Amino acid sequence: MAFRLKLVPEKTNIDFFRVQWLTFGLSIFLIVASVVIVGVKGLNFGVDFLGGTTIRTESVNPVDVGAYRDALQPLDIGEVTITEVNDPSFRDDQHVAQVRIGAREGEEAVVPEVITAVEAALKQVDPQIVFAQVESVGPKVSGELIWKAVLAVVAGSVGILIYIWMRFEWQMALGTVAAMLHDVIVTLGIWSLFGLKFDLSIVAALLTILGYSVNDTVVIFDRLRENLAKYKAMPLREMMNLTANETLSRTVMTATTTLISLIALIVFGGDVIRGFVFAMILGVLLGTYSTLYMAKNIVLFLGVDRGDKPKKKATPDEYANIDA
Repeated sequence: MAFRLKLVPEKTNIDFFRVQWLTFGLSIFLIVASVVIVGVKGLNFGVDFLGGTTIRTESVNPVDVGAYRDALQPLDIGEVTITEVNDPSFRDDQHVAQVRIGAREGEEAVVPEVITAVEAALKQVDPQIVFAQVESVGPKVSGELIWKAVLAVVAGSVGILIYIWMRFEWQMALGTVAAMLHDVIVTLGIWSLFGLKFDLSIVAALLTILGYSVNDTVVIFDRLRENLAKYKAMPLREMMNLTANETLSRTVMTATTTLISLIALIVFGGDVIRGFVFAMILGVLLGTYSTLYMAKNIVLFLGVDRGDKPKKKATPDEYANIDA
């Protein structure tokens, strides 16, 4: 007999609504807190959105952020941010840093003369330094990217809302979209709280989170629709608990296998994709939680139209005393 790994038992009887006000209240609190944090602190936009130039340096010598900053200060080039990049995949003699130079007001990007001066100043500090990558984005382009990023997330949410509405009931569509927005907004709140860099790769992660979240929710709602036709007299709360328990093994297995891949990427994938992968890990965890504890709660609050029960068939005796 073949061995089968089971993350959860084949049959479970978990009451997902036992503390529904606590779990739903926690979701609302996280959404409100995230909106407040983003509104107060804002997002740490990368060069993609703010405009400017990012220079990636590599050297066999350790990075001395203070020495780099002192060397660039006499240049009077405006806002400069220097960060050392650490990655387990780097060699022992591979030391990487990122030097971000903000574009000045009225300029489309950092002029080539400034980049040349920066490179020359850093060469004075470390003759072994190599400039592996230079990225430049103008403020006009970055402003357009912000709006396009917002429109992409909104368009994705609206498209999913319409699809779920047509595929299932409108109550399920609202529950699905609410769960998706919960995942995206809370992810943005965490990004703002810790000041993590927000660039186009994170926008891509948010759109991917939308797809993952809706996929998880649709599986449960599809089984719920089957159970609505199968158990016509069962109370909606019991039926939704039954549905969640029936699909729990699939939900846990999907989340676990996805997380295994993401953890491998965040450890071995390098710093370039680390932000994207971290956002995806948050999205998987939040998406699983919101599917089980938010989307279903909204459907339960709104109720589902169960008027499709078959009418009672008439027996021959019912028409026996009717005059022709």
